[in-house]
Amino acid sequence: MLITNKIVIEEAKILGFSLVGFSPVKKLSQEITYYQKWLSKKYNGKMTYLENKIQQREDPRLIFEKTKSVISVALNYYSGEKHTKLKNKYKISRYAWGKDYHFVMWEKLNYLIDKLKEYDNSFEAVYYVDTGPVMDKIWAVNSGIGWMGKNTNVINKNIGSWFFIGNIFCNIEFINYNNQITDFCGNCNKCIKACPTNALFDGYKIDASRCISYLNIENKEEIPDEFLGKFDNWLLGCDICQEVCPWNIKFAKKTDEINFIEGKNVEFEENELISLSSKGFKDKFKFSPILRPKLKGIKRNLNFNKLSNERNLLKENESN
Repeated sequence: MLITNKIVIEEAKILGFSLVGFSPVKKLSQEITYYQKWLSKKYNGKMTYLENKIQQREDPRLIFEKTKSVISVALNYYSGEKHTKLKNKYKISRYAWGKDYHFVMWEKLNYLIDKLKEYDNSFEAVYYVDTGPVMDKIWAVNSGIGWMGKNTNVINKNIGSWFFIGNIFCNIEFINYNNQITDFCGNCNKCIKACPTNALFDGYKIDASRCISYLNIENKEEIPDEFLGKFDNWLLGCDICQEVCPWNIKFAKKTDEINFIEGKNVEFEENELISLSSKGFKDKFKFSPILRPKLKGIKRNLNFNKLSNERNLLKENESN
């Protein structure tokens, strides 16, 4: 049986994917030119792995030579819960509230590919969830999942931007491919204005080395003093640019994915973390993205936030 757009969409929706899009494979020549300029300005910080395999990023056929089409999917992770904003609570980005999304996405994508092979045993594919030399967001935009917002996240006008992206590179052609969605950011600059570290600038540009999510996860060194007073108790990641986005405020929908609904890693008090041993940390956050910066990184982030709060309190007292 021929694998159609309708079949892929139906099977993907059964697995819980909120959005499905299709695009023909092509070289991302223009995008790679921009990407290399971005790298040349060191906006990637210490994430040197982003400088590797540029040719594969430009053309996924160098990864899987049989690629003819890209199937992009989105999995909603918005649980609807809110942070308490208490000064003694240290916040975790929404993406890390539940089970590590890589495990969830990998399982679903594996199952989807196996299911599609039941329709056509000649179907072949490989997939990526932000862990390989793939321009994940570009393919999502090309496949009509959403547009690239000024906060450099992909936004969909029906559900906002609280979703994970997966891309399947496959060996079949589809009758229909999606057009890119119109950019609906318009004159809105709320995300740029809200970013406390000025990581977002000039609309659609990001200096990742200044992003709080980079500084408290990817960065393995001490956090520079210039960011003292700007972390707002973010212990891991940061959601500010998504929280202020009107498309999320108005249209974000609660996920049905049990692995994200049951997430309890919303925020923590100091005493919940400071006494943890390395083993205790691994046991407590098994299968959680919180393991990413390791216990050393979490305690560094905790101490930096405490110092930031002390700095802010001192400024308040001086102004009074």
